[in-house]
Amino acid sequence: MNPYYDPAKTHHTPEGFHDPDVEAGRATLRDIWEWKREARREGKPLPPGSPIPTVDPDLARIAGPETSATFIGHSTVLLRIGGLTVLTDPVFSERASPFSFLGPKRFVPPAIALDTLPEIDVVLISHGHYDHLDRSSVRHLNRRFGGRTLFVVPLGVGALLRRWGIGNVVELDWWESHTYRGLDMTLTPARHWSARSFNDRNRMLWGAFAIFAEGFSCYFAGDTGYGRHFHETQERLKPRERDGVLFDLALMPIGAYEPRRIMKEHHMNPEEAVLAHQAIGARRSIAIHWGCFQLTDEPLDEPPMRLATARAAAGLDDGDFVALPVGGSWWRPSA
Repeated sequence: MNPYYDPAKTHHTPEGFHDPDVEAGRATLRDIWEWKREARREGKPLPPGSPIPTVDPDLARIAGPETSATFIGHSTVLLRIGGLTVLTDPVFSERASPFSFLGPKRFVPPAIALDTLPEIDVVLISHGHYDHLDRSSVRHLNRRFGGRTLFVVPLGVGALLRRWGIGNVVELDWWESHTYRGLDMTLTPARHWSARSFNDRNRMLWGAFAIFAEGFSCYFAGDTGYGRHFHETQERLKPRERDGVLFDLALMPIGAYEPRRIMKEHHMNPEEAVLAHQAIGARRSIAIHWGCFQLTDEPLDEPPMRLATARAAAGLDDGDFVALPVGGSWWRPSA
């Protein structure tokens, strides 16, 4: 039984949660098996044609007062916003897996080591998949900062964190908000699913985050397929626009999209990510969810190349939606 079940909410079920816009088309175990067999036969995925770009982060500047976003790898981004330091989906382990010897292995190391991070005020977790919620990483963060770090998570994820000894947790349903030291965080819908084992599918909710601080706003899309939830979020939060822009910055996933028949409902391709950037009302976007773990059939270096083509086709400037190198930072332009 879902302890959070509310029959008035269409994404709730008695057993857990679901995406009300995707009633069919979910990949079955047979679909997955056939996909993997086909990929082996065709020699997919191909290795990247060029190295994943990396740079050394400017640690001193990152810890300073400027508003910034630093790409640590995959969906892990270090944000300086509203005078606070926020970390998204912290995964610092070698594998995105429950095992240390099996599962997707990290292709490039995290840009900043766990013990080198500045003090983290808030951790945002979009959902419970292993490439977004890593037990070792979150427990290390909790211990290192003496339990002071606040973890803001979707419904059901909090119980898991508490079992791991993390008590400073706030759980949110879609459209619920929590304000911490001037930072307003709202969990918004995403098109995805959740599981950490064979018997807990969709027992934990998933989502994106709309983050508002004084004079600055950020959208963290988490992990999602393309859908009407982007327009819904923009319309619902439109009263918070400033100068005609809802989000100064968006963190948009662009990878893990092939084959489309399997991944379309769960992961955007770069072309869809550009549409999402426009639909959500973002001034700028940074690409996430690429170049770290080989999860699907496309080469790891393909998403930024397709992003550049899609960005140009949409008439966007190069700086409107960028794929930073691992370790690269975006700094809020001076007024």
